[in-house]
Amino acid sequence: MPEQTDTERPEFASLEVARQGRVLLLTMNDPATRNALGNGMMARGREALEEAAHDTGIGAVVLTGAGGAFSSGGHLTQLYDHAGKSRSENRESIERFHGWVRIMRECPKPIVAAVEGPAAGAGFSLALACDLIVAAADARFLTAYVRVGLNADGGASISLARALPPQLCAELMLDGGPVDPQRLQQFGVVNRIAEPGRALDDALRWAATLAEGPAAAMGRAKRLMELAYGNFATQLARESDLFVEALHHPEAREGITAFFEKRPPVFPR
Repeated sequence: MPEQTDTERPEFASLEVARQGRVLLLTMNDPATRNALGNGMMARGREALEEAAHDTGIGAVVLTGAGGAFSSGGHLTQLYDHAGKSRSENRESIERFHGWVRIMRECPKPIVAAVEGPAAGAGFSLALACDLIVAAADARFLTAYVRVGLNADGGASISLARALPPQLCAELMLDGGPVDPQRLQQFGVVNRIAEPGRALDDALRWAATLAEGPAAAMGRAKRLMELAYGNFATQLARESDLFVEALHHPEAREGITAFFEKRPPVFPR
């Protein structure tokens, strides 16, 4: 059982923070939205990782979702509303998410994603921002953005381009998925596959092993990998620009409207 749980601030209630020995467990918990990424959740995620980075008692982090889902991604209702706001307001909203992702990439502690059920849109981006992924055999990964007339954010474009052959990357970016974890494991995007319902247990065991390793060396290794891969932060900025452009295009208005009306979108030609 968790040794310590943060439930004090209601605005952060959708992200539960607990410690299990030297492992920090972050659980997205918003059943009504299948753990969509709300502002409170993202703020708590940033804060928790900033604290973990400087806490010598924490050696690794596990990120998961409650209720049989990792995360359904961004709140489409909020995105629909943001299309009527200024582009600077849109960028501020995206920056809340990108700030969390940047801290994940900069955190010197290994971060393991434990994925059950869907990891869709920004939820997939969040899993990709972790260093390692343990997925249940029946998990589902969807970029999903293009299906509502949007483009990737959260670093998905660079994460997938780094890891996948161009054709599979194009399939995910242009078709939207879903793709099963077995296929992603073939290319190393998913590290380990667990029995359904066991992804968190397996991730916690792996994280506990990592947490006993040489913390400074692993922190340096993460920095070296980031430098070798190319500039993640620059790609986040590009994604932000194009996401805002997409949000103000009629395609996104139609795509998101069709999603809520439960019908296929008819994109303008």
